[in-house]
Amino acid sequence: MNKENIINAKLNSLSKSKFRSSFHLNKKMILYCKEKGYKKIVDDAYSIINNRLRPKVISNDGKQTPMRQVHPVFIAQHATGCCCRGCLEKWHHIPKNKELSDNEVNYIVTLIMEWIKNDYNNKL
Repeated sequence: MNKENIINAKLNSLSKSKFRSSFHLNKKMILYCKEKGYKKIVDDAYSIINNRLRPKVISNDGKQTPMRQVHPVFIAQHATGCCCRGCLEKWHHIPKNKELSDNEVNYIVTLIMEWIKNDYNNKL
């Protein structure tokens, strides 16, 4: 299966979860996307994932991702099961207690950005 099919299959699986499918971009997040553009949001996603999820040990794991913020990456993290190391392990089989690899970070950011793009386009 190619990368695009893997991402689409995972988004489809996540959409069947009542909790994960309850997240959507709000008006402020849509406006943020319009104002900042795709590249800025991708850069922000890498920064957020590298700072909050990549380390081997995260002191506040399970509580590091805000649920009510203007930034679309935070909501996308919850929608995609990429909000904490516990959810990464459950939904994506990425084990806790190890630093994320570059490939894992790239996968997470790709998944988040695809979710943002889909939800954004559904709002237009």
